[in-house]
Amino acid sequence: MKKYKNPPQSQWSSLSQRPTQSFAEIEETVKAIFKEIQTKGDNAVAKYTSLFDGIKLDTFLVAENEIKEAEKQISEDLKHAIALAKSNIYKFHSAQKTNKIEVETTEGVVCWQEKRPIQKVGLYIPGGTAPLFSTVLMLAIPAKIAGCEEIILCSPPDKNGKINPAILYAAHLCGVTNIFKVGGIQAIAALTFGTASIPKVYKIFGPGNQYVTVAKQVATQFDTAIDMPAGPSELLVYADDSSIPAFVASDLLSQAEHGTDSQVILVSNSQKIIDEVENEIENQIQVLPRKEIAQKAIENSKLILIKKENDALAFINEYAPEHLIICSKNETFFIDGIQNAGSVFIGNFTPESAGDYASGTNHTLPTNGFSKNYSGVNLDSFSKAITFQKIAEHGLKNIGNAIEIMAEAEGLQAHKNAITLRLNALNNE
Repeated sequence: MKKYKNPPQSQWSSLSQRPTQSFAEIEETVKAIFKEIQTKGDNAVAKYTSLFDGIKLDTFLVAENEIKEAEKQISEDLKHAIALAKSNIYKFHSAQKTNKIEVETTEGVVCWQEKRPIQKVGLYIPGGTAPLFSTVLMLAIPAKIAGCEEIILCSPPDKNGKINPAILYAAHLCGVTNIFKVGGIQAIAALTFGTASIPKVYKIFGPGNQYVTVAKQVATQFDTAIDMPAGPSELLVYADDSSIPAFVASDLLSQAEHGTDSQVILVSNSQKIIDEVENEIENQIQVLPRKEIAQKAIENSKLILIKKENDALAFINEYAPEHLIICSKNETFFIDGIQNAGSVFIGNFTPESAGDYASGTNHTLPTNGFSKNYSGVNLDSFSKAITFQKIAEHGLKNIGNAIEIMAEAEGLQAHKNAITLRLNALNNE
């Protein structure tokens, strides 16, 4: 890990850079695949599935018998763990429901707002070296609570043309409509345009690698919404001398093992803590099955000594981490002052892994500094707000003249006439 001692603010921007390729470097590849899938549909999807996943498929749709077979492969312990996680995720997201908001803004003028579900949503679930069945829970559960009519899931197949059984089990448990064996750029493009096999959706959710992240951003150019640009995972830990170095190291490694392009950062006001955490990382990484992946991510990561808490908080807000862990005796200072973070974990016994799986919060979060302007996935992500209004005759009289004056001032005579005609009719009764 690279080490920095009290870096000046002029270096913060460079310290906040993620180890990923730029949008421009990937965009050309993504757009070429999008164009081919837009014109050739399933044939192009099959081509890129063969190219990238190494498997030729006759059909992309997961059959009922495959789902039943997957259920048999899941241990009872895992089923109970998934049930616990599902319960907590359901509780937290159900609590986010809001009632209709109705206001009489002026006597006779009633305005209200109601939420409506997005009818068709696409869920992208990464496969590869770490099939994230937990992400199925994080996306499908709030989609069902919101009332989405079609929940389409795409996940890359393995070399045998199968999707990880835990992904299939979780998807079936959470009420996913259809599951397709498609991954990467081609999955996002298929959900964007629709093919003979795969439905077009209105909004795409889910994390992915750099190519999936750019593909989602390109999808927005074709009238498809996305949850956020959620790319390679990242974690920043703030730890003072009240922290437990072994715990801090375990948290940093838990994110480093996601992928070689993940990034983890430790910020501390104590050189002693930094040294102890570094030693713990060296010891703990040796026994990890994903040691090689974690090691490469650690090479892109940083240990930063910042003596003043005000400066540390300012740097954290500049970095805008996906995940932030606060292990500080002055935790309230950081809780109150954090402006930019996807999800925050507080105290020595609140590991980031809890949010990844079973505490109840959502783990689909903005990365690469996007927590400055994006929220993580929540219940509102799966709905949109529609406003309504109803104006009584006396209500129109109360606001009509103001509307006429404003419309005329903007030079929009037809707008004014729509009011004047009604007011004249009412005055002539």
